[in-house]
Amino acid sequence: MKRFLQLMVAVVMTSLLMGCGYNDFQRLDESTKSAWSEVVNQYQRRADLIDNLVATVKGEANFEQDTLTKVIAARAKASSIQVTPELLNDPQAFAKYQAAQGELGSALSRLMVTVERYPDLKANKAFADLRVALEGTENRIAVARGRYIEAVKAYNVLAREFPTNLTAKVFGYAPKENFSVANEAEISKPPKVDFGTGKSK
Repeated sequence: MKRFLQLMVAVVMTSLLMGCGYNDFQRLDESTKSAWSEVVNQYQRRADLIDNLVATVKGEANFEQDTLTKVIAARAKASSIQVTPELLNDPQAFAKYQAAQGELGSALSRLMVTVERYPDLKANKAFADLRVALEGTENRIAVARGRYIEAVKAYNVLAREFPTNLTAKVFGYAPKENFSVANEAEISKPPKVDFGTGKSK
């Protein structure tokens, strides 16, 4: 009889956990982590390309050092922030990381505009190849960030809706940080990196 009661309690508890969204929290939490890992992966790809880009630009005589220095400093700042799983649940750390990536993107955009004044650099095949790779990476960043936004949205809806919000409180599933509205607007377009025509996109 005791064993039967234990089995019944286990069945009831399992049903309650399934009905209250516990498993959904596990699934969506993993989805947000996976989506964020891809964002970080693409940011790292951009940082790696910037190293090669800076090395190529340095070879151009009389290139504006101030512009180049700002890119190097922004890249160093963005790379200095340690990305851990806890960052997703720390609003200040998340905002700091995104601000650093935003600064890097802005510095890179200014570098690309400056390059327009250097025909020899624009004609450099190595630089042209890097430009294409960078454009592709910026597009991948936009896609990855868009997927992260959607993953966090699904998770946060579950964390706030009744009755799953009760499960969230019991198990400590707080809503996750997401990109700001300004960032969401920006992710639809990569930085202006078109060297071929001299026209802004």
